[in-house]
Amino acid sequence: MNRENKRRSFDKGYYKNNPCNDIFKCKVCGRTVVPEGAGSGHRNHCPNCLSSLHLDNEPGDRSADCGGIMEPISVWVRKNGEWAVIHRCKWCGALSSNRIAADDNPVKLISIALKPVAMPPFPPEKLEELAALAGTSIDI
Repeated sequence: MNRENKRRSFDKGYYKNNPCNDIFKCKVCGRTVVPEGAGSGHRNHCPNCLSSLHLDNEPGDRSADCGGIMEPISVWVRKNGEWAVIHRCKWCGALSSNRIAADDNPVKLISIALKPVAMPPFPPEKLEELAALAGTSIDI
């Protein structure tokens, strides 16, 4: 059974407490995704490209009617030190946070984490000027 049809087959909230053991093909990169290696029974994104599908409004409820591609846009560190990926739906713009899986692509995770540093919202050569305006100084 593919994961797009799960919400029609099981009671509401079934996947909150039951593992998802289905194999699926990533809609973005085409890689076959297996549940083994995720570190939990709740695989919710491709370990290669980190993309997902917009299936849930609440984790595991399978009640989202959108079905759009959830693209990874950021990472954050939870207070317990665990990393999570922020996804944004390309169709409706909904945001969600998903913990990383044990077999997620580390290069992709780091590239997402470093994106704000690599592409700051201001010209890097203006950093000293911006710091002076803020009343601080930086040592370069």
